Amino acid sequence: MIHFRNDYNDIAHPKIIKHMQQCMDETHLGYGMDEHSKKARERIQELISIPVFIHFMVGGTSTNKIVISHILKPYEAVISAQTGHIEVHETGAIESTGHKIITIPTDDGKLTVELIKKAYTRYTDEHMVKPKLVYLSQATETGYIYQKDELKDIYNLCQSLEMYLFIDGARLGVSLTAEQNGLTIDDHAKYSDVFYIGGTKNGAMLGEALITKHPSIDNYLRYSMKQGGGLLAKGFLIGMQFEALFEDQLFFEIGAKANQMANYLKEKLKVHQIIFNETPTNQQFIKLPNQVIEKLNQKYTFETWEDHGSSKTIRLVTNYRTQKSDIDQLILDIKNK
Repeated sequence: MIHFRNDYNDIAHPKIIKHMQQCMDETHLGYGMDEHSKKARERIQELISIPVFIHFMVGGTSTNKIVISHILKPYEAVISAQTGHIEVHETGAIESTGHKIITIPTDDGKLTVELIKKAYTRYTDEHMVKPKLVYLSQATETGYIYQKDELKDIYNLCQSLEMYLFIDGARLGVSLTAEQNGLTIDDHAKYSDVFYIGGTKNGAMLGEALITKHPSIDNYLRYSMKQGGGLLAKGFLIGMQFEALFEDQLFFEIGAKANQMANYLKEKLKVHQIIFNETPTNQQFIKLPNQVIEKLNQKYTFETWEDHGSSKTIRLVTNYRTQKSDIDQLILDIKNK
């Protein structure tokens, strides 16, 4: 099978595995208190101009769940795009903590100042939940990215409304290396209250690096991590990987390669006049007849994004392991079906 279903379908990038192999004979303190985790934190801090707190967590869903439940009071709610990961791909994880997700329909999966204002003003008194946190993804579930002015405006709005801004950075690697990107890791720290750098979907075996600049958020966060199953006993396994990811620009190299393969896919789709929804990152969406999709299923993995009856929209995801030959074969099979 040729895999286009997701960007976490391998064990880990060879450089990460090599780095971990070099540590095979070492012993470490647990729960992220080891020297490798310390070094990884130092390397991330070097990219951020303000002092921050950094924690290594297991995966995206548990990170989202732990952060949101840690920050919010029981009667407070989170605002999210209707296509947000916490709404569509996390099995009610946020709701299981007792917090309502206020979802906003969007054309492209991105929130705007206007949309957030409109949602916020619907909740007027103590007979309703209180919106307290805005959740967005960078890149979004739909493959788009926020530009600097957009992120800054949303953050300023959150500040004025006394809400937190939380950025899910599971795919931050492809966002930061997209051709249209104008943001840095430092910008994400400046224009959010808490965000994370995704390792799982950017070459790591597992793990996310959670970052906040607020002592009030960091205070007792490790208690919430432990209670929520996000504090890994062998935390040094995550620390080693982020240590490797932020050595010699590997994190950015992995994201850039995924985007390069997506750009190649887009070029081929255009050349062969195959209609698709173009995005700036490693997720592309193609609408195809059901009979074509049934035949492709025999050879490729991908996610069915939307069912239109006689046709479906599928999502194709590239990563650093994707080969041009994989894309060439896919295009050929689409054209020949």
